[in-house]
Amino acid sequence: MAEALAIRFRVFVDEQGVPPELEVDEHDRDDPAARHALVRAAGGAAIAAGRFYAAGAATAQLGRIAVLAERRGRGVGALLLRALVAEARRSGFARAHLWAQIRATAFYRREGFRDDGPILWDAGIEHQPMSLDLAAGS
Repeated sequence: MAEALAIRFRVFVDEQGVPPELEVDEHDRDDPAARHALVRAAGGAAIAAGRFYAAGAATAQLGRIAVLAERRGRGVGALLLRALVAEARRSGFARAHLWAQIRATAFYRREGFRDDGPILWDAGIEHQPMSLDLAAGS
């Protein structure tokens, strides 16, 4: 968990200006069912992090997906997202939902996610709610 939080703080707090008190929430502190993932480089260093948790019986809420700046553009984010989606599917969820930062919507669309509601603001950043039907295998 410490490695995941270190990545998230570098990306969201240091790079994007998210207030530190907003970065850690109940799904990090008190949700034993939340699933956290790391991607490690060949040498073992953690380079990306993400998570999901139940948002209702059938929906996995994906989020806090972060890749270190020096590792972006190399497929690390797609690897992480696909692993989270596969684990959500294996866990029995029928749908994956996330709030994509506006600048990342093309990335999520390439991975099969579709817009799912109006744009909203979170931590001072515009986000597009998006979802993916896991039951269809897409």
